[in-house]
Amino acid sequence: MTSPSPEIEKGVSLWLDAWRRLRKNRLALAGLAILLLVTLVAAGGPWFSPYGYETQDTALGAAGPSSRHWLGTDILGRDLLTRLLYGGRVSLGVGLAATSVSLLIGVLYGALSGYAGGRTDMVMMRIVDILYALPFTVFVIILMVFFGRNFIFLFIAIGAVEWLTTARIARGQTLSLRQREFVEAAVVMGFSRARILLRHVIPNMLSPIIIYATLTVPRVMLLEAFLSFLGLGVQPPMSSWGLLIREGVETMEEYPWLLLFPGLVFTMTLFALNALGDGLRDALDPRISRD
Repeated sequence: MTSPSPEIEKGVSLWLDAWRRLRKNRLALAGLAILLLVTLVAAGGPWFSPYGYETQDTALGAAGPSSRHWLGTDILGRDLLTRLLYGGRVSLGVGLAATSVSLLIGVLYGALSGYAGGRTDMVMMRIVDILYALPFTVFVIILMVFFGRNFIFLFIAIGAVEWLTTARIARGQTLSLRQREFVEAAVVMGFSRARILLRHVIPNMLSPIIIYATLTVPRVMLLEAFLSFLGLGVQPPMSSWGLLIREGVETMEEYPWLLLFPGLVFTMTLFALNALGDGLRDALDPRISRD
């Protein structure tokens, strides 16, 4: 009588396996929790604030934290907590929108370059090399000065200079994937290049792209903060974390809370994004053996 065969272990998908790894990384989970909390508070908080982001009380002026104004007010008597929440919308929005623009351009450009190969690949990557030689910050400043300080254009301007590394990553992944059996089978079946790229190549390079995206968002937010610090980003009376930090630096000796609270929130958010990015890198890295 034959003995019963051992139970066959069910396979798990890459994403489920990555989530299991990520759950074991407490630092990454803490970063995810902080990021979600900051996003939810920034998105819904201003609706519950009794003040507008441009509501002034010049008679009050700059006042420290109190029961009426939890984080104090700025030199124009505007509630700092409200401006911090509205500024979070802008900074997080710039980070996510500009990163999305950079991923869209970079993934499509890099995938097309890698799949085309030959002279086309060489020309396209030399263009990337030339653009890499330009100083990114100066390039963004030129765009902002030339096209005006439009808030929406800030998304496009930053995204337009952040796609180069994404393109190189996408190209390298495409060069590896186009030699795989499933891509060669799609070619034999007569599928168009566009279908092969969109249905077979790009979906299989999402892991490194997602990892890079989580690390791009904080860099974009820092660039936005730098532009706002120089007066080339978000303009008053609107607010962003970078603009609030600039205003805080100008008055830090007399009113230190104007720099302390925006700096703490900005630092905490960047820490959360970097911790989550490191955790996703470890969770999605196929070279890590199964636990």
